[in-house]
Amino acid sequence: MISVRVFCTGLLGLFLIFFQDPSDCCIGTGSPPLKPNISHLKANSDRQSLVVSWLGDHTASSSDIYEIQVSRTEEHTVIYNINVSVHADNSTEYTWTWISDLPLECVDHSVRVRFSCNQSAPSPWSNWITNYGVKAKDKTKIFPFQGVLREGSSAMFCCVPPAGVNITSIAFRNIQFPYINIGARVKAIAVHNLTIPNNLIKHLLLTCNQTPGEPSYAWNYISFPPQKPRNVSCATSDMTTITCNWDSGREQHRYDRNKRTQTLHIRNSNQATINCDQSSCSFPAVPQLQEYNIRVLVKNKLGEETESYSFNISDRVFPVLEWDRVSPGVTNVSLSWSVSGNLTQMNLLCQVSTVPVSISQLNCNSASGLCKIRLDNLHPNTNYSTRVRCSVNGKLWGEWTRPISYTTYPLVTLDIWRRIRQLSDSHKRHVTLLWNPNVVGRADTVNIKGYSLKWSQGGQMWRELKESGQSQVEISIGPGKCDFTVQAVLQIGSSTPAHITIPPQDHTEIRPVKKQLSSATGGFFSLSWDHQSTVTCGYTVEWCIMGSFVPCILQWIKVPKGNNTLYLPAGHFKAGFRYAFNIYGCTENGHKLLEIQTGYSQELTSVQSPSLVEPVQSTSSSVALEWHYNEDDPAHPAFITGYLVTVQEVGSDILPGQTENLFNVTVADPLRKSVTIKGLRQNQEYTCSVSALTKVGPGLPASVIIRTKIDYSAHLPKILTPILLLLGCTFLLWPQRKMLKSVLREIFVYPAGMKIKKPELDSFLNQTAQRLQSQKVEECISCDIEILNIRPLLSEKTSVRDAELTKTLCSPCFPSSISSKSPTCVPLQVDYHPQSAILLWDRPTPEQMICVTNKSYLRPVVENHSEPQEATISGKSFSFEPSECAVIHGYISDDT
Repeated sequence: MISVRVFCTGLLGLFLIFFQDPSDCCIGTGSPPLKPNISHLKANSDRQSLVVSWLGDHTASSSDIYEIQVSRTEEHTVIYNINVSVHADNSTEYTWTWISDLPLECVDHSVRVRFSCNQSAPSPWSNWITNYGVKAKDKTKIFPFQGVLREGSSAMFCCVPPAGVNITSIAFRNIQFPYINIGARVKAIAVHNLTIPNNLIKHLLLTCNQTPGEPSYAWNYISFPPQKPRNVSCATSDMTTITCNWDSGREQHRYDRNKRTQTLHIRNSNQATINCDQSSCSFPAVPQLQEYNIRVLVKNKLGEETESYSFNISDRVFPVLEWDRVSPGVTNVSLSWSVSGNLTQMNLLCQVSTVPVSISQLNCNSASGLCKIRLDNLHPNTNYSTRVRCSVNGKLWGEWTRPISYTTYPLVTLDIWRRIRQLSDSHKRHVTLLWNPNVVGRADTVNIKGYSLKWSQGGQMWRELKESGQSQVEISIGPGKCDFTVQAVLQIGSSTPAHITIPPQDHTEIRPVKKQLSSATGGFFSLSWDHQSTVTCGYTVEWCIMGSFVPCILQWIKVPKGNNTLYLPAGHFKAGFRYAFNIYGCTENGHKLLEIQTGYSQELTSVQSPSLVEPVQSTSSSVALEWHYNEDDPAHPAFITGYLVTVQEVGSDILPGQTENLFNVTVADPLRKSVTIKGLRQNQEYTCSVSALTKVGPGLPASVIIRTKIDYSAHLPKILTPILLLLGCTFLLWPQRKMLKSVLREIFVYPAGMKIKKPELDSFLNQTAQRLQSQKVEECISCDIEILNIRPLLSEKTSVRDAELTKTLCSPCFPSSISSKSPTCVPLQVDYHPQSAILLWDRPTPEQMICVTNKSYLRPVVENHSEPQEATISGKSFSFEPSECAVIHGYISDDT
């Protein structure tokens, strides 16, 4: 069993020895690989790269593996190591490129190579090949120096000082960065994400501070690589020169040091490379060449980009045009232009754009090289702008020409009208001919030199020339038909003649219909009238302000045939003015007046007040008002629809909902100018007002104050009733007259004990008068009692005579036994006192002063002042009780 296993193992070994591919053996005959030999080392300072080349050996394998090392400084410090697989080919030299993050000028960079096979038995290293850095002698060197760095990338900056100088710090854009020691004296910094500065010159400052000595400086620039050309397009305008254009992408600043170059090469021809502008390139067409294959190359210090483009020159023709002539008319214009390169032989199609009209299209096949077109249906006296472009076979349109502006000739029309006034002293008529020039179009004002006027009547013709400032003329004509023609005379252009016919005088014409218009809230007029079968050429509506002291400017407007409505906007009218609209129908024999419509654009309330007729007639319960008013006066700011009559009591205030003291009467007929108001109170003052009514309210009122009369018939029942009662009582008591007479005699007889005869009474009175005259003041026992309150003594209506009498009666009181504490008057009640004289006045109010004067002979002493005092005359007694009497004069004998 063991012998079988040994035998099989031996067979396997022999199989591996005899059937192994010799190419897979790195050793070959068993000797080690040869030492590689570096042929040369090339440095590129702009790209900071090292290109290494060496010779290879293909005897061992079809795919060789080489190990490459890169070192810095004299000590050969390895900073990079890589295995590179190189495929064998006919060349015996291999090339490898390495890009350094540190500028190659800062220190020495060395490269060596060795061959390796399956990680065993590598060949010996080649010798170091060195790219030497810059050695500073008397001044510190800075790298990179005035280089162009890529935007957004990272970069390393180094300071190489001379011998004996030490770098203390490094600043980038005035910002210090931590430095890195490279070799013995060289120091470097790393800056990431470089950005383009905003200053005018796109440079960055690097500062190396050192000891000893002053700092060293260096400038570097930041830029970006070129972008691939986009949207390449080529065209020709004359089949001799081709121009290509493209989008160059991001635009460079004018002070950018990273200049770009653009070149164009026709790949399917032997033409030399063409230098181009930034985004365009022009070159002569290659004879007999229709298909072009071009390449555009753009490059700068940071890179390059290319773009290819193919085209057929016959499909890339952009015709270039030049204006030749522009000839405007009234409603048309003639245009002509030339085409560069004589392209009119190539089925040329052109477009004409006119603003503000539209685009027209035409074919231009002219041997003379000129294209011509006439544009019609333009507006007179209007500004236009026209431009043209053309195309070969309609495939590719050329650029529009510059716009050319022109103005069509003016066209003036005249709107003509007339006013006819019959002269009273003859058969002639006075015609006022009026016209308004109408310039068709929107251009500047047309220069009108004057007007030519012609008219004919009865086979005769007249002609006159009027100045440009005139717009009317006065002419006297006969009773027959008359034709007028007016035409404007222009410096350039034409004027359409205007005609109007004055109908023959006809005394049998039907009077026109008169209508009153209702004012609208918007201040406009909307007119309408009945159709007339005799009208053959439309209608004319003329209007003017009525009742104006200033002469009104007549205005009119023509309405086409078949239309019987007209809308006039509010901007042409004033509020509060009455307008008269005369509607004429046009016939072959002239215009005839059909209707007269009057109205206001807006009615106002400020109409004048009526004129009241005075004196006003009134009774005890009514008042009859009459007034004058011209309701048809056109000066009114509104139509008069009636009158408002108001009667109100003088001094009474009207409260909401109160109508007892107010009478309102509305007169709906403006022709009625009188009204009677009933239901008034007698002997009462009233204010009567009359104001004219309009659609919008009452106008200014006219007022008068009247007083109603006294109704005496109302007092008759009060007077006749007691009279009738007295007569009735007399009639009823007449049979009992004897009995009544005796009863009255008993009532009015002298008191018992007083037997006074007439002679005795006269003697008594004389004696009393003499005694009173000889009586002294101090011997007279009398008393005045005054009751004084806050309010005045008498009412304000007391006369001067009453006031003097009051002063006389109310004199100061003498000391008396009569108590003056009682605030009342003292009446003397007697059954019969013919000696008393009593003076009475109106009963005062409780707050007035009451004065009582008692001038009677009384006893010297009165025992009780608080009790009412009594006195007797001839056995009769009286007492002082509170009363409202005024003054009582009397005397009492000593016996009582």
